[in-house]
Amino acid sequence: MDFENQLFDSAMAWGADYFGVADLVPVRETIFEQGGAEVAEYPRSISIGIALFHPIVNQLLRRPDRNVAVSYRSHCYDIINARLDDIISRLASVLQRKGYRAFPVPASKRVDDNRICAIFSHKLSAHLAGLGWIGKNCLLITPDMGPRVRWATVLTDAPLSATDQPMNERCENCLECVDICPVKAFTGQPFRAGEPRAARFDAGKCDRYFSKMKEKDIETAVCGLCLYTCPYGKRV
Repeated sequence: MDFENQLFDSAMAWGADYFGVADLVPVRETIFEQGGAEVAEYPRSISIGIALFHPIVNQLLRRPDRNVAVSYRSHCYDIINARLDDIISRLASVLQRKGYRAFPVPASKRVDDNRICAIFSHKLSAHLAGLGWIGKNCLLITPDMGPRVRWATVLTDAPLSATDQPMNERCENCLECVDICPVKAFTGQPFRAGEPRAARFDAGKCDRYFSKMKEKDIETAVCGLCLYTCPYGKRV
């Protein structure tokens, strides 16, 4: 069994639903701008995804209901993030034992409050690995589950082969995520490589909306409407 298959089989055995390898060299400058030199020096990434639970996501229109909000925050956010972090930590250990460098990037940890971003973009990695495209809601859209997937990444210098080519955008004229956003944070512009996030998404509007919800009750501070409404997820 070659090393790529070993990593894939291990990730699936540990609970992953998606596995992909990306070549990061062409986007090194973009990665450097977001996370700095220590992150940008890795030439490969392994993307791990876990699918969300449709019965819970399908209730998000009723998110003011405490039962709905708590279920979503627990089983479609906190617990899945912990599962993802466990998988990438294990994979990083496997890589390190083989003599390679490995940097596990947490599933959901902001490091820059001004730019409202993490140290590395999971969706960029998954997109480059051919697992989906970045939609107008700035989420990674998979053909089978839409955006109903959460992601984590392992950066590495292991000489792994990219699993696939980036997918072309398939949102076409759909604006459901734009129209449903309660704070109108999306512009409706499609993703274009090299274009700043602000061209598609006002992260500040979204962040302030969540902050107001957290002031009332952190356990019920959920939205997810742009994730809920995507036709690629709803059709399942």
